[in-house]
Amino acid sequence: MDIKHLKTFLDSAHSVYHAVAGLVWELEAAGYTCLPENQNWYLSPGGKYYMTRGGSALVAFRIPEEQPKGFLLSAAHSDRPCFKLKPNGELKGKYTRLSVEKYGGMLMAPWLDRPLSVAGRVMVRTDEGVESRLVDIDRDLLLIPNVAIHMNREANTGYKWNPAVDLLPLLGSGDAAGKLQALLEAEAGGEILGQDLYLYLRQNACVWGVEGEYLSAAALDDLLCAWGCMQGFLTAEDRASVPVVCIFDHEETGSQSVQGADSDLLYSVLNRICSTLNRDLHLMLSRSFMISADNAHALHPNHPEYADENNAPLPGEGVVIKHSASGSYMTDAMGEAVFRSICQKADVPVQTYCNRGDMPGGSTLGHVSVSQVSVPTVDIGLAQLAMHSCYETAALADVDYLVRAMTTYYGTTLDFPEDGICHIM
Repeated sequence: MDIKHLKTFLDSAHSVYHAVAGLVWELEAAGYTCLPENQNWYLSPGGKYYMTRGGSALVAFRIPEEQPKGFLLSAAHSDRPCFKLKPNGELKGKYTRLSVEKYGGMLMAPWLDRPLSVAGRVMVRTDEGVESRLVDIDRDLLLIPNVAIHMNREANTGYKWNPAVDLLPLLGSGDAAGKLQALLEAEAGGEILGQDLYLYLRQNACVWGVEGEYLSAAALDDLLCAWGCMQGFLTAEDRASVPVVCIFDHEETGSQSVQGADSDLLYSVLNRICSTLNRDLHLMLSRSFMISADNAHALHPNHPEYADENNAPLPGEGVVIKHSASGSYMTDAMGEAVFRSICQKADVPVQTYCNRGDMPGGSTLGHVSVSQVSVPTVDIGLAQLAMHSCYETAALADVDYLVRAMTTYYGTTLDFPEDGICHIM
């Protein structure tokens, strides 16, 4: 695994839009052709294609040389919990602060006392109309200052953060009013008519630990899975199925958007592939499989009591299969068996995760996407610490395991001749 390649991706993915742009760059470097959603598609055997929606969601696929027998799907998400800048976001006074709101279920305290900046997309007026452009103020621009212990004696005894008061980032003195908009318009190259802007942590990814075994960075949930699925997709040898990788947006807020897993995005792409190739969509789906890839909670070194005793994965010990009786993870016996077989072929270790019975966990995009594209599904991820912090931790070995597993998966042909039976070739 190329660690430098991974760190470069993580260090440039300062917003959901920059993350997808980084993956698009890799696809185009590998010879993939962009298919605009608002035009007719013409696909050919051996062709390599991708499409985007809203700049924050991506679907890429290849057409095999032979008649395709089904789809090999994987899905991850591009968004992360963070702060979103409100319109008219400057708060003027003795200081100039920014008005922000929480995006997703975030740990708030780690955001304080760290250099921050702003990135995202803006809509700019041009002579031809309105154009979407990426912006990234690539400098230490903001900071959310803590209150001194002398003024907040409860800071270490369970203080409850108020995002409308405690988490407002400082831009500068009172004289700084209006300067952020000028910075953004200079970066965008024109008048801004609309914006989707987010705060991001300025600290780059780092490798650490006595053996250099750990990786820490912003947005490891779920950029590690997005990157790992993409690397496996790009390097796998083609077989009889159509390999498809999907990167959705808005998983952290329920996936209900035009770019989310609960949209028609994936179904629309698969339907257009089948229509262009003169294949029956429903027959193709009956021979298809989905890997929903989103990170899992690792056993915490200081709080092992939060974990299920027999299903508490460790960083560096393998890819995690996630289980939930409630259906928040879609893994069933078939999905688990297929993925374990893939990992055995790839010589990749596997772990399992379940929530502790009295501590309901989160959900992921697998149970949402299956309502749109109903195929056998397994939920997997990499074991990580500090999920939904602005700086998260996982193990480098697990990223390599994921890439190997996904490379093997995309180089495999799956067939489902009868309900409850799968042939792995």
